[in-house]
Amino acid sequence: MRLAVVGAGITGLAAAFEWHRRRPDDEVVVLEAGDRVGGKLNRVELAGHWYDTGPEAVLARVPEAVGLVERLGLGDRLVTPATTRASVVLPDGRHPLPPGTVLGVPASADGLDGVLTPAGVARVAAEADLPPLRWDGDTAVGGLLRARLGDEVVDRLVEPLLGGVYAGRADELSLAATMPQLAAALPGARSVLAAAAAARDAGAGSRFDPGTPVFATVRDGIGALPAALVAASRAQVRLRTPAHGLRRVDGGFELSVGAAAAPGTLRADAVLVTAPAPKAARLLADVAPGAVDPLGGIPYASMAVVAMAFPAQDLDAGSGLLVPPVTGRLVKGVTVSSAKWPHLASGEHLLVRSSVGRFRDEAELQRDDADLAGAVVADVADLLGLARPEPVATRVVRWGGGLPQYLVGHPARVAAVRTAVAAVPGLAVAGAAFDGVGVPACIRDAHRAVDALL
Repeated sequence: MRLAVVGAGITGLAAAFEWHRRRPDDEVVVLEAGDRVGGKLNRVELAGHWYDTGPEAVLARVPEAVGLVERLGLGDRLVTPATTRASVVLPDGRHPLPPGTVLGVPASADGLDGVLTPAGVARVAAEADLPPLRWDGDTAVGGLLRARLGDEVVDRLVEPLLGGVYAGRADELSLAATMPQLAAALPGARSVLAAAAAARDAGAGSRFDPGTPVFATVRDGIGALPAALVAASRAQVRLRTPAHGLRRVDGGFELSVGAAAAPGTLRADAVLVTAPAPKAARLLADVAPGAVDPLGGIPYASMAVVAMAFPAQDLDAGSGLLVPPVTGRLVKGVTVSSAKWPHLASGEHLLVRSSVGRFRDEAELQRDDADLAGAVVADVADLLGLARPEPVATRVVRWGGGLPQYLVGHPARVAAVRTAVAAVPGLAVAGAAFDGVGVPACIRDAHRAVDALL
């Protein structure tokens, strides 16, 4: 058989590797419109280190990403954090992030003093006395939590966490899609606090070993995985080869590929589309028209990551800072990589990364690279209180349309896409647009797609 994979991001490459692992005699062709593999998995050279400018860690307490790294023979390159102590920056200063929350949603009022005002803490404590919670479908994260726990929980805790993961806004993001564990606990709970406690405890009970670190990375960067996947999958990767059209033919499919002015064709027995939702919608228009409208309901946010190397200096910021919009700051967060990851703690440089850009608020990204880097450096130096604020190196990496937005109704849209595609034998879709934007979620969706196709 020949499998054609559209898109050489982590989803497409993980699917190619899994297909080859199960059917080593088949031919796998990966089509990539860009000039490199990996999608959002990217690394740059910064002050003598490989440094991730896409995902910089994976969840270690789920099997997909760590298992894939081990199957690639890179298990001895896995690194766990030296610290995960993070703080949230508020207008009145820096506060430790409260433990035991579910993406910022507290299970009680304990430990919220300082992060919330006394009135905010009292509002959380009083939630259990409100009328019983009614949960009859999807809703916006902010809408439910503001009504039950107050604005401060959303603005000071939930917003910076969701902004970091999705570059989105709590008042628009789907609770069911972005907080599925909390959503699953809501129907049987009287309050959000009780649901958060149940979700937290269920998550703790599902871990393989309580001593297992929550996060891990690869010594050469998460960005090292794409090349390793290409080599291990033995796939034919065709860069600068966009797919323009897809149609059914006897015995399989025919794709129109290459330059739009003079496209070629590629025949395949099975096709997996891992492209972002807008591109997937155009590609599926003829073969699975029912997927087009729901895919069109998945917009994307743009963002940029600025990597910085400062002279080595003493710093007490833990693994980094979360910066909610209520601060009025440019940056959304700061990761102190040389404190967080042992392999980056060279003693010669302070390595830091920061991100900019949220859904519907990408105006700051219109700056050129030099201007954006300068503004981010100034913000980061002020936030961290750097004694030596002049960087020795900076790198700007932009992710235009990089993060899908799981808006209210997202699970229904995903179900509609999957139903339409499943009706076409030999066709599948997968990727960050559907059931999770993290690396493990993308790998899991790649394996689900391979299961369906085989």
